[in-house]
Amino acid sequence: MSFSSLKLSSNILKAITNNSFTKPTPIQEKVIPLVLKGSDIMAKAKTGSGKSASYVLPILELLNKNKNERKTKIKVLVLAPTRELTLQIAQTFKNFGEFLDKTPKVVTIIGGQSIGDQLFAIQKGCDILVATSGRFLDVLNKKQMNLSYLKYFILDEADKMLNLGFSEQLDLILKAIPSSRQNLLFSATYPQKILDIASKITKNWTKISIEEEILTVDSVTQRAIEVNPENRGPLLRHLLETHKFEQVLVFMANKRATDNISVKFKKYGYSCESFNADLSQEDRIYTLDGYKDKKIQILFATDIVARGLDIDDISCVINFDLPRSPTDYIHRIGRTARAGKSGTAISFIANDDKAYFKIIEKKCNIKIDIEQIKGFELTGDTPTSIKGKAPVKGKGKSKKDKLREKALLDSK
Repeated sequence: MSFSSLKLSSNILKAITNNSFTKPTPIQEKVIPLVLKGSDIMAKAKTGSGKSASYVLPILELLNKNKNERKTKIKVLVLAPTRELTLQIAQTFKNFGEFLDKTPKVVTIIGGQSIGDQLFAIQKGCDILVATSGRFLDVLNKKQMNLSYLKYFILDEADKMLNLGFSEQLDLILKAIPSSRQNLLFSATYPQKILDIASKITKNWTKISIEEEILTVDSVTQRAIEVNPENRGPLLRHLLETHKFEQVLVFMANKRATDNISVKFKKYGYSCESFNADLSQEDRIYTLDGYKDKKIQILFATDIVARGLDIDDISCVINFDLPRSPTDYIHRIGRTARAGKSGTAISFIANDDKAYFKIIEKKCNIKIDIEQIKGFELTGDTPTSIKGKAPVKGKGKSKKDKLREKALLDSK
């Protein structure tokens, strides 16, 4: 299937070619016709599958058909979990709307920037509003934004919003937007909480599911190397010098760890930066742009960059600390081997990590041979799990016994 067969206008097809898109991905093939038809869509697809373009392209097509509307009004609201993904979605709208007769005005509202400036940008005229949910509610509370003309409501990476208390925020958002609208929900996973959120939005979903492709050594070479925690830094330097990886993404357990190791590696002469939620928005944009432009070789990051961001030339992903869940493992290593390229993912395994890494292998349906590198061999013993003592019955009064005693005293 080609993009031209999806009933998109010549101006949008021109932008597609200009952005080096050749043919639609499976999610785009299924979703674009349904959006054009006006369906409410609940789509399941992994990160990096092209789902943003699957709604951006048809929405631009639909907006273009109503280009004769005089006054610019907010017709599209997209909510995303992170500032970086929000900025990326906004840029996608701009890139694909470049050649339309009436270029849609896109406004991004995120934390870390002046809310006054963002309100002013909206009031100057806005067709498409892309926002993080928290900042959107901040702007909404100012009561200076007209949402009565909204036609399209999109949630991107919806499952990632669960950690941010989004369910409660959604109730406020739904009260503020028209009940008659087209709804599009995209998520990599669909736990029950997501299904609960979906039922609040509409009952008339058309469900689309794109099964995740099984990662193979042809796309991502997965390695696991045993190493003591204190030797991870030296081992990482050894791997960088041995393999000459061009662009490296190193995942750390927390924000402080990214900052600390970045300082150390700079002392060794590496071009690197840390990336975490404590950075100002200006610094986040500057760092990410520097990494995309290859001015920065190594990015030490938290899971804030594990999903949703399009960086095509990452040659190696390092799990310096293992992710919190098997799903996050897949999202992390999916940052490499994108756009048809190959890549390497390396996980550092300490004694305390062995049992958990087996769980990751089982859940992800993978089997990785554990390696040791000469000079960095793992020492010490793997901890053994010790069962706690069984509870001793009759040692203390049960809740029922206490209630009976209270009832007896009350009756006297």
